[in-house]
Parts: sequence; structure tokens; C-alpha cells
Amino acid sequence: MIVTDRFVFLHLHKSGGTFVNECLLRFVAGARQLGYHLPRSLVPAHLAALPSLGLVRNPWSYYVSWYAFQSQQQQGNVLFRILSEDGKLDFPATVRNMLELGTDSGRLDALVRALPATYTGRGFNVPGPVVERIRGSGLGFYSFLYRYMYDGPGPLHVGRLEHLPADLGRMFAEVGQPVSAAMRAYLESERPRNASAHGEYATFYDDELRAQVALRDAQIVDRHGYRFGE
Repeated sequence: MIVTDRFVFLHLHKSGGTFVNECLLRFVAGARQLGYHLPRSLVPAHLAALPSLGLVRNPWSYYVSWYAFQSQQQQGNVLFRILSEDGKLDFPATVRNMLELGTDSGRLDALVRALPATYTGRGFNVPGPVVERIRGSGLGFYSFLYRYMYDGPGPLHVGRLEHLPADLGRMFAEVGQPVSAAMRAYLESERPRNASAHGEYATFYDDELRAQVALRDAQIVDRHGYRFGE
């Protein structure tokens, strides 16, 4: 998370957070990083009254981006290795495992055991006891992360990754953060960070998997007005 005098920015996984982190640290006076991929529930008590900002992306796009990024690494993270059976499974099979993690006791047990018990400050950085909370929830993994990162008291402003820089500018206005000409130029001209190479996300889905994401991630789809293929 990035803490400033006016707000806290929360870095939801594979949703543009690295790009915004760099922007804030470069252009907002006094901005500082506290941990990595930490949730709203871990904002220090003396900062809890500050509004929180975050980003979200189309869930169908998220799963493609996550899979592409992990499969292109020399070794994917433990989440990828367990869900893909050490890279043996293709995109549809791996993402089905991801969407059904809350109902697959054996796979979830293996993941909870394999993840660190506490925060490490790097990588995925979601401890095993936290991931355990998906059990029986019926949530897709992205919706689970969304709730985990953003649930909490106080004002929350979430913009769509697809609408940067407009949504970020709107959120800055809502919390009273000035946007300098240099910051605006950065937002409009810099390329995304940690982007994975893949084709159009819609081509990765068959009708069954498309519908499964719509079901498991309905909270994000409905709240943020997403549609498949947009």
C-alpha cells in the first residue's frame, strides 16, 4: 500500500497497481510505501480515517493476464503451480481450478499448507490462513482478492483499470489530491508495468468457462458494470 497525507492506495493483484505505485511515489509529496499487497484491514490505526483508493479490472481479463504472466515465468508462484499441476494444465483447466478453489478441499488444503503463514513483503504476499477464508464462499479467486483487499470501514474509491487515467483523475479529485502537469503526462503516456503478453482475452474462453467466471465473480461484474468481450 502507498500512504499519502490525503489517502491510502491499495494494490490489488494484476490490476494496474505497480503503475500507480510508481506514479504516487514519484509525484505525490510525502508518499511512502508500507508493505506490499497489504489489505485495507492492515492500514495502521492512525491512518484508518483516510479514504482508500484502488483499481479493479474486468474479471475475464484478470484470469488471462494472471495465467499468461505466471506461465511465462521460469517458475510460476505456488498458487500457479498448485492450480496448474506444475504447468501441466492449460488455461481453461487451470482457471476452472482457480474458480472452484473454495469448493475443492484437497487443492485448497495443499495451497494453504504451501503458502507462508505470515506476510513476506514480496510476490503474492497473501498468507495461507488468509486464503483459507475462501473455503465455502462460492467466490471466484479474483472476487475473493477484491473483498480481502478492499473490505473495511471508511470511504473507498475504486476505479476501472480500463479507464485510466480518467478514473484515477476522478478519484484524486474526490480526495482533494492535486494532479500536476507532470503527473498527468505520466498517466497518459507511460506504458503499463508487469504487463503479460497474450492475445485478446475473449479468445481464451469457451461458453462454459465464460459463464463460470460470470457466476463466481458476479459481485465485481455487477458492481463495476463489466461485460464479456468489452
